[in-house]
Amino acid sequence: MHAVRGVTLELQRGEILAIVGESGSGKTLTARAALGLLPPRTRTGGRVLLGGADVLQAAPEALRSIRGGEAAMIFQEPSTALNPVFPIGWQLEEGLRAHGVTEPAERRRRTVEMLRAVGIPDPERRLGDYPHQFSGGQKQRIVIAMALALRPSVIIADEPTTALDVTVQAEILDLLRECRDDFGASIVLITHNMGVVADIADRVAVMYRGELVEVAPVDELFRSPREAYTRQLLAAVPRLGGGREEPDASPASAPTGASDSTTSTAVSAAPAAPAPAVLLDGVDIEYRSGFGTKPVRAVRGVSLQIARGEVVGLVGESGSGKSTIGRAIGGLETVAAGRLEVLGAELRGLPRRRLRELRRRIGFVFQDPAASFNSFMTIEDCVIEPMRIHRVPGGRSAHRARAAELLDAVELPGSYARRYPFELSGGQRQRVGLARALALDPELVIADEPTSALDVSVQARVLDIFTSLQRELGFAALFISHDLAVVELLADRVGVLQGGELVELGATEQVLHAPQHPYTQQLIAAVPVPDPEVQRLRRRAEDPGHPLLDAEAIA
Repeated sequence: MHAVRGVTLELQRGEILAIVGESGSGKTLTARAALGLLPPRTRTGGRVLLGGADVLQAAPEALRSIRGGEAAMIFQEPSTALNPVFPIGWQLEEGLRAHGVTEPAERRRRTVEMLRAVGIPDPERRLGDYPHQFSGGQKQRIVIAMALALRPSVIIADEPTTALDVTVQAEILDLLRECRDDFGASIVLITHNMGVVADIADRVAVMYRGELVEVAPVDELFRSPREAYTRQLLAAVPRLGGGREEPDASPASAPTGASDSTTSTAVSAAPAAPAPAVLLDGVDIEYRSGFGTKPVRAVRGVSLQIARGEVVGLVGESGSGKSTIGRAIGGLETVAAGRLEVLGAELRGLPRRRLRELRRRIGFVFQDPAASFNSFMTIEDCVIEPMRIHRVPGGRSAHRARAAELLDAVELPGSYARRYPFELSGGQRQRVGLARALALDPELVIADEPTSALDVSVQARVLDIFTSLQRELGFAALFISHDLAVVELLADRVGVLQGGELVELGATEQVLHAPQHPYTQQLIAAVPVPDPEVQRLRRRAEDPGHPLLDAEAIA
C-alpha cells in the first residue's frame, strides 16, 4: 500500500512552505521522511536531501547529528511527544546535553530563555513541573521550545498551533516568523488552518491521497486555485461572520412561558422551566501540586447554565480553565467551592456509585485523541469500551454493529475497525473520539476541542454530523474550542474565559459580533483570515512591540 506516491518538493533557504490536505493525505509522513522518522516497516524510494546529505541513506550516527542540530520537528500531539515521568526542564535540557552543551548553568539559561520566548509564565519556577501540570496549549509551547533550542536551519512544524487559542496562535506564528528572519531558518508547516497558511506561508503544497496535486505561491493559490480539490478545500474553510443555520421551530424550543389554552385564565400559570442540564453557581476549582504547596485556583467564581438541548460554546486562551470546567462537569475534577449540578445531580459529595451511573448519560470528546485511547485496543474496541463498562445489553455482536454504525457516521471506512490508534492519522483518531462519545446516546456531550486535529473539509463534515445528531437526539453540549468560527456555527450561547474567570456570556451573535469585554474584542481581532492580502494589511497595522525571541540571549 502506497501512503505517499511520487512527491517532489523543494524548500528554499528562508522560506516557509505550507503543506495542506485532508487527514491521511500523507502530509505528516512526507515531513517525517526529512528526518528519517518513518515507521520501521516502511519502504522508501527516491531521495530526501538535507544540506547535501541523503537522509534516507544516512547512518544512525549521522541521523542523530541531523535531528535537532540541522533540522527539528514540532510534533502534532504534545502529550505523546513529552515524557510524563520527567520534569519539562530535564526534557528540554536533554537535547542540549545530546548535542554537546555540557555546562549545567548554560543549559538552564537556554531552557529558561526558550520557555519565556514561547510564552510559559514564570519559567524559572516551572522547570520542575511535569507535563500533566500544563494545559494542552502550554504543552504545545514546550514542544516548540524543544525544537528551537539548538537553532536548527530547518524546522518541520506539524500542526504547531492546533491546540492554541487565537491570541497565542498569533504569538507562535510571530515566533516562527522570527526564527526565519533572525536565524535564516526554513520552515515546513503542516496545517489544516487556512487562515494560518494565509498569514505565514510563502508557498503552499496541496496533498490528496498521498499525491501532490498543486504547488503555488500563497497569493496565487488563494486567488486562483487550479485544481478542483484545492477549490473544495478553500470553500470548506469556516469564516467568522458566516452565520449559523437556525433549526426549525419545535415543541422543545417553544417559549417556556407560553400559557396552556385549555386552562382557565383565572388559575393558569406558566409551566415551570425544565431543570438545566448543567448548572454552575460560583464554582471554584483548585489544583494541588504537592504536599505543603499552595493550591492553584484554576477556576474562580464561574456561574453558567446549559439548558437541555442547548449548545454552549466555551472559548478563551490555553490555561484559562476551559478544559478544567469540562472535566469538572464530567466528575473528573473536584469542585472546591460553589454548586455544580449535572443532569439533576449535585456533584459535590456524590457517592461513587451514583457518579458512575451519571457518567453513563454523558459523552466525552477529549482534546488529545492519541492520549485518550488504549494503544493496545483496536478502534472497534475503543468505541465499544463505554458499552462494555456500562454493561449495555445486546452482547458482543450488537456492540460491534453499533460501533460500525458510529464509525460510518463519522465517515471512517469499516475496515478501520480492526486497526489500532497508531495506524490512524490525528484527524482520523479525533473522529473515532467523537464516535465513542456518542456510543451510549448521551443526554450531555462535553466536547473538548473536537475538531482541532481535523482538516477543513473533514471538519466541515464532522460539524454537520455533530449538528444533525444534536438536533435529532436533543442532547445538551458544552463545546470547548479556540476556533471562534466553529463555535459560531454550533453554539446557541458563548462564554469567554480569561484567567479562570468568566468575563463574558451571551448569545453567540452578540458575543462574537458585538463583544463588550476588551479581552473578547482582542480574541476576535486575532482570528486569522483565510486571505493573504488581508493578513498582510493586518500585520502592517499592528504595533510590532517587543520581539518574542531574543537571538543574542540564546546564542
